[in-house]
Amino acid sequence: MGFGLSLPRLGYYHSAGGFHLPVRYYFLVLCSLLFLHIFLSSIHENYQRATDLSRITPNWIYSHQSSNSSTHSHSLASSGSSWSSLDGDHYPREGHLPQTGLANATFVILVRNHELPAIIKSLKQMEYSFNHQYHYPYVFLNDEPFTDEFKEWTSNVVSSKFEYGVIPHDHWYQPDHIDEDKARANREAMVRNGVIYGGSVSYRNMCRFNSGFFFRHNLLQKYRYYWRVEPGVEFFCDVDEDPFVFLQENKKVYGFTISMYEYESTVQTLWETTKEFIKENPQYVAKDNALGFLSDDADGESYNLCHFWSNFEIADMDFWRSEAYMKYFEYLDSKGGFYYERWGDAPVHSIGVGLFTRKDQIHFFKPIGYRHEPFQHCPQGDIHRKGKCWCDQRDNFDYQPGRVDANGVVTRYSCTTRFEYISQQ
Repeated sequence: MGFGLSLPRLGYYHSAGGFHLPVRYYFLVLCSLLFLHIFLSSIHENYQRATDLSRITPNWIYSHQSSNSSTHSHSLASSGSSWSSLDGDHYPREGHLPQTGLANATFVILVRNHELPAIIKSLKQMEYSFNHQYHYPYVFLNDEPFTDEFKEWTSNVVSSKFEYGVIPHDHWYQPDHIDEDKARANREAMVRNGVIYGGSVSYRNMCRFNSGFFFRHNLLQKYRYYWRVEPGVEFFCDVDEDPFVFLQENKKVYGFTISMYEYESTVQTLWETTKEFIKENPQYVAKDNALGFLSDDADGESYNLCHFWSNFEIADMDFWRSEAYMKYFEYLDSKGGFYYERWGDAPVHSIGVGLFTRKDQIHFFKPIGYRHEPFQHCPQGDIHRKGKCWCDQRDNFDYQPGRVDANGVVTRYSCTTRFEYISQQ
């Protein structure tokens, strides 16, 4: 009695040592293993992902592919794509899945055309670690139109809806009220002093845009929550819990993975300008805020330079759109510090969220493994034993020592310990 399968009569395998088992036995074993693999893949997602070829393919293959991206761009693109425009709401729907995540959220990616290989790497890791389950949409922004090549490649590696937008001129370029002679002199001084990005105007444009404009873009108006993703960043762990829903259900405003100290020479007047704003607008300061993260002084006299590293953010755009933060940004922008100094969006966001929300509305996303060169947050403990993370636990920026404070005490490069301390008070 059988399953009605008729196998061919295969001969015996001969060797110098004599007869071995019939070849058909080897064939039956091979078929059984193949059937078992297909069956387990269909019912166990973890097994399917663990045996995914992309996970066991040597890294040099991906490196080789990236290095040849300019000459092999069409090999990645799917055949038959013939759309003429992908701006705004015009995107191909075939093969892309509807959102299953429950939050009104999106990924926000500020990227340039030449960064295509780097963003492809980050998108593939985001899809693998998180978005293959939830299919949240992507919004790509650039200060110039995206090329067809960029649209073709990126659309082929994401599982969900995506949109491409150009940043309005006034949101990106240096505003007219800036004294360019003064700004240039200060840039040149920073270059002489070896300040990173000290001479770059485009970097300052980016910092100002991320501080006060990205959430105003027309493509983002329909969304509330966002996850910021940058080209070349890496994600190391399976993210099974939806962080957008976590923020929503727990009334959180801002989430981070890495915190650190800012270069003092880039924000010399930022705290004084902030104090001036607070003096004129005390009504915006939240009770039980995170001042203790930002200042070593009980009265907030000085800024200790701590900030959340904003290349990773999962946050509520309604906070950036609030009256308190908008007034704060407009005040900063009027003073010109984005161009006369080099105010970054990381300290601006951190000060804004640290003063205008409660400290319990800020969240440290410990389970999300993340790297932006040269630093990474690698979750610790059982998450590795369970096969949920694949970063090196020894390479973890959270508690690295090395900074000496004004009192001569060795503290840490990271400010995460300080955040955890104030969160418990």
